[in-house]
Amino acid sequence: MRKNKSLLGVVGLLLATIVLVVLAQLISGQSSNDKQTVTETKKEVNTYDDKNYHLADNTALYETTSRTDVKTMYLTIGTGSQSDNTNHTWSEVNGLSVYDYDKMGVSRYKVNAILQVGDENGPKAGTLGYDAQTPNVTVQVRGQTSSRNPQKNYKIAIKKDKGSYYGQTTINLNKHQTEGLRFRNMMAYTLLQDIPQLLSLRTEFVHLYVKDPNSTTPNDFIDYGLYTQVEQLNNAGKKAHNLDTSGQLYKINQFEFYKDDVIKLSSDATYDKKAFEEKLEIKGSDDHQKLLDLIDKVNDPSLDFDKVLDENLDRTNLAYWMAFNILMGNHDTQNRNMYFYSPLNSERWYFIPWDNDGSLFKTEYQIKGNPGDAAWETGVSNYWGNLLFRRALKTESFRKELTAAIEDLRQNYLTDQKITSLSTELSTVVSPFINKSPDSLKLGVNMTQYQEILNALPGEIAQNRQSFYDSFETPMPFFIGTPTKEVGNKMKITWDASYDFGKEDITYTVEVSTDYNFTSTIFKQDNLSLTTVTTDLPAAGQYYIRVKATNTSGKSQYAFDYYVTSESHKVTGVKSIFIDTDGTIKEDVYELN
Repeated sequence: MRKNKSLLGVVGLLLATIVLVVLAQLISGQSSNDKQTVTETKKEVNTYDDKNYHLADNTALYETTSRTDVKTMYLTIGTGSQSDNTNHTWSEVNGLSVYDYDKMGVSRYKVNAILQVGDENGPKAGTLGYDAQTPNVTVQVRGQTSSRNPQKNYKIAIKKDKGSYYGQTTINLNKHQTEGLRFRNMMAYTLLQDIPQLLSLRTEFVHLYVKDPNSTTPNDFIDYGLYTQVEQLNNAGKKAHNLDTSGQLYKINQFEFYKDDVIKLSSDATYDKKAFEEKLEIKGSDDHQKLLDLIDKVNDPSLDFDKVLDENLDRTNLAYWMAFNILMGNHDTQNRNMYFYSPLNSERWYFIPWDNDGSLFKTEYQIKGNPGDAAWETGVSNYWGNLLFRRALKTESFRKELTAAIEDLRQNYLTDQKITSLSTELSTVVSPFINKSPDSLKLGVNMTQYQEILNALPGEIAQNRQSFYDSFETPMPFFIGTPTKEVGNKMKITWDASYDFGKEDITYTVEVSTDYNFTSTIFKQDNLSLTTVTTDLPAAGQYYIRVKATNTSGKSQYAFDYYVTSESHKVTGVKSIFIDTDGTIKEDVYELN
């Protein structure tokens, strides 16, 4: 009996061991499956090695917003304090532009406010600020040139521990006062969502109401009309798009990748953050060494730029970013209106689109009687003034990649059918707003003209594609120097050399006139091979200089320079100078905006 019990015990132990082994294998298999699931999930997150360095947007983000929905926000202006620059009225905040603040030498005014999200019936339970009794946000005017408009854009910053809006703590409300369609930014960011080589940002329409206790109607919410809300690429935005929050991120405000004395390490004793951010707004790490290293390479003509593109940029990202802007006619992207990003453990940089409300504007300019863009602001010549872009465009392999990107975007993402369908859909969304006050007051076009602009959008894409190819056959733009007074009462005029992709010879025509239309020309010389000419010094007064570059095929290009008339019209290709009675020559200069 004891032997049988012993045998049963052995058998039992053996069975228990087998069960444990089987369970261990099952658990191991489950663990392996879990690891596979984790690995597969991580494929959606950006990694940065030499084999897998392309950015991949988090496309699931766009499922939380709809381009046809209009969110309603209610803003109640409150009181503030001097310590945090909120001791201002709503009227004061709206009465100044960024240029006024610069002249005053002060930061932009802010107000405290209560922000509530709801619908057209009022704030809605369960949404941001529904039961708020004290300010949960600060508000200030945003934008540069647009800050001069009567209808302002607003930056709304949600205070710490006061909640968030779809994970965002900064809300950018853009009025687009000078944009007649009122949906170009939404259209561009919607199109970008489908392009795998580029990042988009969450965008939605917002209907804003404001209650100002200091106004003549202190108890009423006043209709401020339609806005577009674009996601802020701060730490929350970076996390949402799978970007490295420890990496470098700059919003380019006015920078062309030339060496600049204000762009230096933050540890430098002469570092001036304010001056730095006038060029490059810091949105990530303040370690600028990697940026300075890239600037050094861009400015080193001895380096093979093909290698720089391979090692320091995602050349596919650059090609598609440039191609998208060219086809969309978004010309104000030569030296601003873009983000520049690099992960922490990578030497590679990426361009991220920002501010697209200047897209597809040709027909609207014509209807409004605006001269529109300069000839050089179409095609690749638009990017010639930026040294990084110029060196890329001089690289044959990149030009082929750019051409391939142009064709891919045109055939698959910016088709006539897609542009027509999307623009028609968005025009239906904005229609109830642009047909009534306040948006109808500053729309700038009537409804017949609106429809004409809408119908022309697909054709403008086609025109911009053709302009891309045409720009390779035309000399590149250049700058005219400030003339100098020479011995013998002479004036020497110089300019930079133009460039021709076909390696054709270039000659120059120089004119000096007493009017910017050049109907009163006092000097003209053509067929110049050199980039300098000398003429008699004119008498004291204002004069205009124009230089034209022409290749052997007869294609011509004027200079980058421009003159702003007393009616604030821009005359392109012209430099204005003043000559004093003592012969001193001064260049006419303008504010950057």
